[in-house]
Amino acid sequence: MRNSLSFVMLMFVAAPTAYADVVDIQWSGDGKFAHSSAVAAGKFVEVCGKLPAGSKVNWEYEASTPLDFNVHYHVGKEVLFPAKLEAVASAKDVLATTLEQDYCWMWTNKSAAAAKLSVKLRR
Repeated sequence: MRNSLSFVMLMFVAAPTAYADVVDIQWSGDGKFAHSSAVAAGKFVEVCGKLPAGSKVNWEYEASTPLDFNVHYHVGKEVLFPAKLEAVASAKDVLATTLEQDYCWMWTNKSAAAAKLSVKLRR
């Protein structure tokens, strides 16, 4: 019984690390956002925030291992991708919005080990 209880308690403690990381974009006073984290093997990290139509966001990232990357937003049940890259360790570009939407920058780690990720956005 004691081992069963210990196992159940361990599962509750470990559960938060089993999920992917979703981060709300909090812009600084000068229009910047930076985030660093680990992307667990087989998981993803996503940073999301609402942007008005006509926005331009300079984005860049660097990872310790190649990751799948995309910028996406939803229109109804459809997912649209202004940017999409496979197995790239670093990239930069500009997102120019045409619609007011919640936009998400997303990195997926398909490797067997955690990856370090550093992201910078600038409006």
